[in-house]
Amino acid sequence: MPEILVLYYSRGGSVARLARLVARGIEEVEGMRARLRSVPPVAAITQQAAPPVPDEGAPYVDRQDLVDCIGLAIGSPTRFGNMAAPMKHFIDGLGSEWASGTLVGKAAAVFTSTSTMHGGNEATLLSMQIPLLHHGCVLVGIPYTEPALNTTRSGGTPYGASHVAGLQDDPQPSEEEALLARALGRRLATIARKLA
Repeated sequence: MPEILVLYYSRGGSVARLARLVARGIEEVEGMRARLRSVPPVAAITQQAAPPVPDEGAPYVDRQDLVDCIGLAIGSPTRFGNMAAPMKHFIDGLGSEWASGTLVGKAAAVFTSTSTMHGGNEATLLSMQIPLLHHGCVLVGIPYTEPALNTTRSGGTPYGASHVAGLQDDPQPSEEEALLARALGRRLATIARKLA
């Protein structure tokens, strides 16, 4: 069964919840399956290597996951209008995949979570799209034909799914944010299947 890789980094749980919603949307498309994976944290000084399987959540990504998928969605919390260092670190290490064209022609989408309404969610989504373009991916967003995109009062943009966690860091997406994350997953799966 064709799979879409849903790859994310999550620290407070918001991005992990969005990842599961995107995966749910993917699996609402007949014959499609989601493969949830995460990236390990990074540190300036490493005393011990991260285990190959995290204590909780999705397993860490393997480069074979990129080969196996027919499309991918990447998600990261916002860090000053950019993706978090662990996701950037992983993407920066994909030189051989870039050179060999592993992701060329595959559909790709992005999602994020911020703590404030104007905390850089759209800038983060755009920053995650740039390396996907360099890898030859076909970017998928959320069209305004999705009714929730016109009514949301928190997260959700045409660039990708997003969540506004607020200053209390509430990881639970609003109803509109959840609808838009699932819609992104469905759209990604539908387009990836056509491209494959």
